[in-house]
Amino acid sequence: MNFLDGHLFPENQQPLIITAAPYAPGWLPSDFPEDIPVTMAAQIQKAVDCYNAGATVLHLHVRELDGKGSKRLSMFNELVAGVRKAVPEMIIQVGGSISFAPESDGEAAKWLSDDTRHMLAELDPKPDQVTVTVNTSQMNVTDHMEDGDVIGTSRENPKLFDTYKDMVVPASPLWVEEHVRRLSAAGIQSAFQCYNTNSFESVERLIRRGFYKGPLVMNWVAIGGGMDTPNVYSLGNFMRGVPDGAVVTVESNVRNVLPVNMMGIAMGLHVRCGTEDVLWNQRRTAKQSTVKQIEQLVRISEEFGRDIATAQQARDICRIGVFYDSADQALAANGFAPNRNGGNQGFLHKSR
Repeated sequence: MNFLDGHLFPENQQPLIITAAPYAPGWLPSDFPEDIPVTMAAQIQKAVDCYNAGATVLHLHVRELDGKGSKRLSMFNELVAGVRKAVPEMIIQVGGSISFAPESDGEAAKWLSDDTRHMLAELDPKPDQVTVTVNTSQMNVTDHMEDGDVIGTSRENPKLFDTYKDMVVPASPLWVEEHVRRLSAAGIQSAFQCYNTNSFESVERLIRRGFYKGPLVMNWVAIGGGMDTPNVYSLGNFMRGVPDGAVVTVESNVRNVLPVNMMGIAMGLHVRCGTEDVLWNQRRTAKQSTVKQIEQLVRISEEFGRDIATAQQARDICRIGVFYDSADQALAANGFAPNRNGGNQGFLHKSR
């Protein structure tokens, strides 16, 4: 992105979009029973509470009544329908690269099969976004965890801890191309999960080759363990290649969430929080609910002088429902240089 003079001033920044991730699929309800919802009514109410606190994007996973992550698309349909009715303005983002809590100690985390993950394009009612991982990657969510993060939780069990330490996100090129094609055909926006510059460049190639012809909306995922590192150097290096038309949300985990979000707020980027990413407050003196995390970010953003996006503003910024007719149009709309037209083009200034 072109960070011109004055880019740190709030009047030159978009209103802040807050994504809430309150369903915590990698934790058990017993890890935070006061806040992790289990019944369908509680899961719908959690969306309402997050929206009322200031979040305009809901990162959605689903639980069965026994507390385990649901693999049934009928349950996703039920929750999406319930949230749509309760908070129709909120952007619903279904977590597409879904890991489920192991059913027994030491059992591998359960991932949806490729065919089932493709069926997320057939959800009814359809969500606004589905997250899309590009390039198969290690996802060691324990990499930045300390002993204090797991004491008194299910991950205190070494076998369960090692299960999450050893997770891998499957996202091969042929699967990604087909998945994006199906989502776009259904009118669902692909929300790309970018773990480093390499995965971002793969997304750029999807656009250049015409596989994805929509707005570039993505998360910079900095949790270590095969993904980017949560520090200002990694974020700065990543952002140097991002075109000006992109919408970037910063995402981290454990107690890196708040400081990474503060960097994102200051830089004019967007943020994500919730119990999926962190259970504790910053001093780890108590667990902190998703709503409390949202309210904290609202206060911080207001101190920066940056407005919180309304639901309509968030939809306009993300260009929900917008798709382009060609790769050339998508490149131009997202602020990329055009595809090569013969010869060595050299450096091109971006159009946006």
